[in-house]
Amino acid sequence: MLLNIKNYIRKPETMELISYAVFPDDRSIEQAIQQYEANDAWQLYGFEDGELLVGLIGYEKMDDTLLIRHISVIPENRGLGYGRGMILEVLTQEKPARVVAETDEEAVDFYRSIGFEVHSLGELFPGVERFRCVYEAEEDEE
Repeated sequence: MLLNIKNYIRKPETMELISYAVFPDDRSIEQAIQQYEANDAWQLYGFEDGELLVGLIGYEKMDDTLLIRHISVIPENRGLGYGRGMILEVLTQEKPARVVAETDEEAVDFYRSIGFEVHSLGELFPGVERFRCVYEAEEDEE
């Protein structure tokens, strides 16, 4: 179950998870935290297994599109379905028409395995190819 952790963004375990989703330096982590603190449209949820915070997902909802800003799982729990579960819970909770994420080559297969279409954005940073991943949600049939 996802828990709103926006008010706990400066707790060490939350900051550690954010560090896995950004360039892991103090400046990048602080910039991400400030974005969540300054923008009401930016939401941050954590996933607990027992009492351990194992993952987080941060997103911005813009009209019918949900833009994943950050998603991470602690290293020892990766590959166990937590990332997929967080995205599925957000889809159920927010009901967006589409979900968009920008990522690097390391995470492309994760998004592809959930049904996202992956498009290369080229090298946005020298030597680092970036990708835009888009998931079009199915409309509910009436």
